[in-house]
Amino acid sequence: MGTAVIAEAGPDQGVAWHYGNPTREQREIEAGLGIVDLSHRGVLTVAGPDRLSWLHSLTTQHLTDLAPRAGTTALVLSGSQGHIEHVLYGVDDGETFWAHTEPGGVGPLVAFLDRMRFMLRVEVVDRSADFGVVWTAGDPGSDFLYRSYQDSLGGHDLFVPRNKISDVVATGSPAGTWAYEARRIAAGVPRIGVDTDQRAIPNEIGVLGAAVHLNKGCYPGQETVGRVQALGRPPRRLIRLQLDGSAEALPEVGAPILLSGKQIGRMGSSARHWEDGPIGLGLVKRNVPVDAELTVDGIAAAQEVLVDPEIGDHFRPQFA
Repeated sequence: MGTAVIAEAGPDQGVAWHYGNPTREQREIEAGLGIVDLSHRGVLTVAGPDRLSWLHSLTTQHLTDLAPRAGTTALVLSGSQGHIEHVLYGVDDGETFWAHTEPGGVGPLVAFLDRMRFMLRVEVVDRSADFGVVWTAGDPGSDFLYRSYQDSLGGHDLFVPRNKISDVVATGSPAGTWAYEARRIAAGVPRIGVDTDQRAIPNEIGVLGAAVHLNKGCYPGQETVGRVQALGRPPRRLIRLQLDGSAEALPEVGAPILLSGKQIGRMGSSARHWEDGPIGLGLVKRNVPVDAELTVDGIAAAQEVLVDPEIGDHFRPQFA
């Protein structure tokens, strides 16, 4: 194992970016050996007998019948516009719902949930000081509660006491967030707050079904999600970008995506993938031609469709 190079900027600052050989680390993840320190992510718990029905009423996910140790993803939307405000990557242990969220997001999320408790039998606690997340591509074992779901990249999110994180990482082949992010981008899994902005709605980013249950009762923002799903044609669509490999740098998060010199979208995350080269995710206007060649930060980029521009109840998907 090489020496950890700690990310000094960006959303993953403070944890290992790589251990000297990101290409090898990506291969080890592919082989089911990689393990990644994600302890910069926030951790919270929701306890109490009303926890699942309460979270069900507040989020996009169907949670009333969530089985113990079944993973899930839920979004909190603004009630008026359906914009994505918070994300919970969660699992219930039978008594307590555990979740992690994006770095810097746990404080606002806990504060929001606390405001919504009213007289219900729930208790929301920020557990970030005591627990962190470690992602493993291999066997999660039985020592820690873990979350596995369709957006966990074929691996498992372990909730680990902070004083044991370094020991857990050392049990596998340590990989940095460079390798983890490259795998996520290649899989087309958007990261809330990085690949999305304050205007993003779930229909634009390909999470219907995964993080949004389309047949549950009312929740804040449901009207927007349901209307766009019924009519089709979301305002924007998530794409994967194949970036020009001759460029030395990668685009900045939030950089304008250009078509013929005009801004038609927003750049999200990017990474150098061990097989695909430099890749990224972006949000572009729905009506951008799916075969258009784009530019971001002066780098030429070809797009791959992740969200069909016509998707909706009355439109048959054209792209798989």
